[in-house]
Amino acid sequence: MTREASIERNTNETQIKLSLNIDGEGQGELETGVPFMTHMLDLFRKHGQFDLNIAANGDTEIDDHHTTEDIGICLGHALKEALGDKKGIKRYGSAFVPMDEALAQVVVDLSNRPHLEFRGELPSQKVGTFDTENVHEFLWKLALEARMNLHVIVHYGHNTHHIIEAVFKALGRALDEATSIDPRVKGVPSTKGML
Repeated sequence: MTREASIERNTNETQIKLSLNIDGEGQGELETGVPFMTHMLDLFRKHGQFDLNIAANGDTEIDDHHTTEDIGICLGHALKEALGDKKGIKRYGSAFVPMDEALAQVVVDLSNRPHLEFRGELPSQKVGTFDTENVHEFLWKLALEARMNLHVIVHYGHNTHHIIEAVFKALGRALDEATSIDPRVKGVPSTKGML
């Protein structure tokens, strides 16, 4: 069974082509037009062992908001589609990741009930030219479109780049665990009989 999906989204603000293979090797080409997000998504796919390809063009002459948000939407769509009926998955995943002085924790439930809980501070409003408030926007749209329960906890840290990097690495690792097939699971891991 191949767990992959391709998404194309075209608006007046962005044009995005994205493909995701859950059972990959952390490979792919990333052209987001937002260098900081390219860096973060590279970390995400490497630590999640997802093959991820993104070709995005957006109105970055205004700012990075629309492109970052729409990549989150497309990645969430692709994750939901690639998971299909979710039979045999572990469903839950969690990861702690340190990055120098920063420590981030991500916990996910592929529950079909979208929610984002973000606890922590990003000390700087910008990393280079990137507005750090866009991290929350990306994570919220990812959780919404993937229909997953996503908890992000920044335990501590003072370098904003390090904090965000730890979050994206932990996100990849937590999703790798949650999407993994557990041979003991018959059907979907829910007493409701569906996710």
